[in-house]
Amino acid sequence: MRNTKNLSQGFFNPRNPHKYDGNHTNIVFRSSWEMAVMKWCDLNPSVLSWSSEEIIVPYYFDVDEKWHRYFVDFKVKIRTASHGDVIYLIEVKPYDQVQRPKEAKARTQKARARYQSECEEWIKNQKKWEAATQYAQERGWKFQVLTERELFPGGKK
Repeated sequence: MRNTKNLSQGFFNPRNPHKYDGNHTNIVFRSSWEMAVMKWCDLNPSVLSWSSEEIIVPYYFDVDEKWHRYFVDFKVKIRTASHGDVIYLIEVKPYDQVQRPKEAKARTQKARARYQSECEEWIKNQKKWEAATQYAQERGWKFQVLTERELFPGGKK
């Protein structure tokens, strides 16, 4: 059994391995927020099945003018009372990474470089999410980005 204490990275051991689509002995979380989603998927009776980093979506990144592969954090099949079974592709990101970067007030070279890097990351995320949205829609699924605001509405991180 692998160690799954409150770590920011590690292996997740599900209580309901039959719900996991894939090798349930090798489920990797890359943040405590991803681990929280895994726990929710594992224990929520409305979740019929789930997987992590199974779906790979190609996207074009204008900045480097190349095609890349986007590994979506989760695919979750949920039974709902009103809409039947719904499949979601879910990305977990900090709230500040889903907001357009704000130009730094400081005009130093370091501040400008950080702003440029944040802008490139913003553009890259937008391209990934546009591609994932289209990928999901083509299959009758939904794509959603979850931040700490959705994961921890009471302010817990």
